[in-house]
Amino acid sequence: MYRIASDAMCLAAFAAIDARAPWRARSHLDQALPLAGLAREGEAMYRVWDHLMLTSSQRENHAEAAAAAEVMKRSSLARRDPLYASLGHMRHANALARLHQPTESLRAMSFAEKAFERTAAEQPSTWISFYSRAEFDALSSYVWTALGEHERAESCLPRTLAAISDDMVRNKALYTAHLSLAQAKQGEMELAAATGRRAYKMLLPASGSLRTTKTLAATRRIIESTSTRAPEAVSWIEESRWWS
Repeated sequence: MYRIASDAMCLAAFAAIDARAPWRARSHLDQALPLAGLAREGEAMYRVWDHLMLTSSQRENHAEAAAAAEVMKRSSLARRDPLYASLGHMRHANALARLHQPTESLRAMSFAEKAFERTAAEQPSTWISFYSRAEFDALSSYVWTALGEHERAESCLPRTLAAISDDMVRNKALYTAHLSLAQAKQGEMELAAATGRRAYKMLLPASGSLRTTKTLAATRRIIESTSTRAPEAVSWIEESRWWS
């Protein structure tokens, strides 16, 4: 019963994370944490710490995010299962990159890669099943972006997009938006605009993820800052004003 209640709170927290509402997410997780403790199940506790890391990252409290990732990677579950170890190291790499610790971040990403290579070929049926090779590449792109390595970030995302099934519309839209952002940060404004348009068309405006639209808004700001007159870029800037 405690496990079910904790998982329900985590689902509510993730919905808040997707809506870019980290304070609401934190409120749910503050309820989930003691429930996971009462459940005495390592996976329930690990899931709470994962979402706490994401929530702290959205609030730009990267030291807190790094601390949450430390708990993940040092958990008994991570010591037993390389898939959990890999995700813990990847979350840690992301937080360290945002704390401007590139050497430590790259070391953590290397640990994540090595642990992922030891995982079973068949994905588990539990909550962590989302963490596939496609997701590994997508999270790697986030780390490269935080490190300012935008070309490397861009190179990760086509592999992710090719591997994600078409029915995972929200994920495809989110990672396409990040591809657009990586292209804009490399000065490829027309290409970024075309990719951004493709990302937004994947989502219905009424049900779109705010994580996606916020990423696209960041892309638009970069394009606007260049004062480009390229037709593809100009038309996308005008088209996107109404939703961001």
